Amino acid sequence: MSFAPDTVEIIARARADLRMGVPVVLVGNGAGALILAAETLDAQRLADLRALGGQPVLAITSRRAETLKARAYDGDLARVVLPSDVSMAWLRGVADPADDLKSPMKGPLQTLRDGAADLHRVAIALTKSARLLPAALVLPLTDPYVFAGENALTAVNTVLAAPLLTASPHPHPVVSARLPVEASEAGRLHIFRPEDGGEEHYAFEIGSPPRDKPVLARLHSACFTGDVMGSLKCDCGPQLRGALAQMGTEGAGVLLYLNQEGRGIGLANKMRAYSLQDQGFDTVEANHRLGFEDDERDFKLGASILKSMGFHQIRLLTNNPRKIAMMEKNGIDVVERVPLKVGETHHNRGYLATKAAKSGHLL
Repeated sequence: MSFAPDTVEIIARARADLRMGVPVVLVGNGAGALILAAETLDAQRLADLRALGGQPVLAITSRRAETLKARAYDGDLARVVLPSDVSMAWLRGVADPADDLKSPMKGPLQTLRDGAADLHRVAIALTKSARLLPAALVLPLTDPYVFAGENALTAVNTVLAAPLLTASPHPHPVVSARLPVEASEAGRLHIFRPEDGGEEHYAFEIGSPPRDKPVLARLHSACFTGDVMGSLKCDCGPQLRGALAQMGTEGAGVLLYLNQEGRGIGLANKMRAYSLQDQGFDTVEANHRLGFEDDERDFKLGASILKSMGFHQIRLLTNNPRKIAMMEKNGIDVVERVPLKVGETHHNRGYLATKAAKSGHLL
């Protein structure tokens, strides 16, 4: 019998630690490192890190490195060497693009090309999963488990953790209850909780759709600004209400509400992207400057939820071909694409044009 946390639970701890600014120790393949999220680092911990000696680096994604004109010798990431007089302002300037246009000359930045980058890759994956900026300070350690024990830090075995950080967590049903809404009084809300301790996801079922026939379905990613605040910068709110209205009219349907705000980068990073858009960058360019890909969402979650509810064929309300491909790849037969073209305004016309031109949306 053991009450010790397993790898999934240790990853959840590590995410929480990094969000609080607490360091985490990574161990794998005979190497070890101390990592700190650049976003939550403070001056005292930076001083403590420097006092340990060694050669810490700032790991950033190749997307961010491209913006900074830094060479990403590791392909998907760059290990930026810290200057001897490194300051909090320098670190934040490299990690956060907020002042890129005001202070464009951050370098020249020296990046490492020798040595393994496995631990750095896991460090970036952890910061992403914690919904932080994808940038982490990494300092090699000779006795990582001893260091973790002496400092009461979470130690992550990267050999076990790395595949879990890229896998789609299985969402488990928690509870469901009747919920009449404006679109239909015959509504029922199902709550699903992923096994990795991440955000819960929801399925709103209208009527009693048969499980042996295609159901009208919508995979809707959470959008606080559009769904709740009525933002005019996107078409999310109108799409949500339009999908529910169509399901209500037909008397049956299922809307999955996936907590993947800002194309999977989180609300804080989404607001950073909005700030960059105010500087003249489009949606995709803003995400890249932050260090993210065009779209970081995981639509496998939607397929898992649909199958757990007994649905295997759907009529998908979407303008996004990627959702169709992901459903088909994960065992959900999309028998029809149902267009959902609503909510265009002069505020979001450029945003919609970018989705069509760079993300392939059928608008």
